[in-house]
Amino acid sequence: MDKSSLKVEKLNQLSGRPVYVDLIRTTAIVGVILLHAAGSWITNPQQMNALNFLGGASWTVVDIYQSIARICVPLFIMLTGALLLQPEKTESISAFFKKRWARIGLPFLFWGAAYFVWDFLVIKIPFTSGAIIQGILNGPYTQFWYLYVLIGLYLLTPILRMFLAKADQTTTKYLIALSFLGLAIAPVLSSIVPYTLNSNVFTITGYIGYFVLGLYLLTVKTRSKTLLILVFLGISLTAAFTYVLATTIGGTNMYLFQQYFSPTVILASVAVFMLLLKIQPPSFNGDCSNSPQVELSKINKLIKVISENTLAIFLFHVMLLESLERGYFGFAINSLTLNPIIEVPLITVIVLFVSLGVVVLLKKIPYVEKLIG
Repeated sequence: MDKSSLKVEKLNQLSGRPVYVDLIRTTAIVGVILLHAAGSWITNPQQMNALNFLGGASWTVVDIYQSIARICVPLFIMLTGALLLQPEKTESISAFFKKRWARIGLPFLFWGAAYFVWDFLVIKIPFTSGAIIQGILNGPYTQFWYLYVLIGLYLLTPILRMFLAKADQTTTKYLIALSFLGLAIAPVLSSIVPYTLNSNVFTITGYIGYFVLGLYLLTVKTRSKTLLILVFLGISLTAAFTYVLATTIGGTNMYLFQQYFSPTVILASVAVFMLLLKIQPPSFNGDCSNSPQVELSKINKLIKVISENTLAIFLFHVMLLESLERGYFGFAINSLTLNPIIEVPLITVIVLFVSLGVVVLLKKIPYVEKLIG
């Protein structure tokens, strides 16, 4: 086995269990692009009823696409937790942060500068010192919020590693449950009953639950049939509850169940993650060189290439998506040109593969690979 294969096998081996890391990453980035492609159909929900704006059938299609795609961020964070929170990782804090800087530091600076240019020259946002400062503090463009989530989780990782190395399963489950209670259960209850609980009760919130859950789920076994039912249930309930809220209260509150911490999104995300954990990476499946495995081998290679370029695709794809929707290439693919049942998956596929092609070409330029991610 060559060094490259050994590296892939080591990456895919978590807690003595083979995990198809590339497949999880690829599924997550497809979900991100699908979510953004579908999200472009929903405009100004505070000022209009989205059902009337799009028409009932079209809105329902978009609702379903968004409900499917919402698993993307939880998948990314659970995988990151599974990779970073391994108890056997004993590197120093300084060594840990040097690795994290090498992973996202330079891409953050490069793409941040690129999106500032995009903001000022293409979107025509007024060029002011305030816009630059606010862009640095919160991210120059819509998808950068996720990098700030990662930074926050990275800051906690050395502490969480120490805690999880000593914690038993009951304590770990308690931490996960506590982190989700304030973000998942409390908001739903507040929408049902005319009372609210003081948010200070839940001090452990944010994405810590998903982060720790990624590691914990490596030890959990559930039948595939059960997981498939839970995936269907989670996505269906997300879409159904969103439809009900849209037809009743409207406004931004109708997306309560499409939040990353809604109980239905948590259910779907965890079930999909566990299903993907059941799929063994190709390096553990024996020799794939025989003729019946040729097509599977090609798919595995594609998945690996997408996975290796996930960060760059994530940061770049919004430029391409907006260019297609706004007709910057001389033609437009958007809600005015195609029905959403065709437009959303079509633009998702186009954006995925064009982004991948651009990123792979850019990485052939010396020194660019570390800059773009």
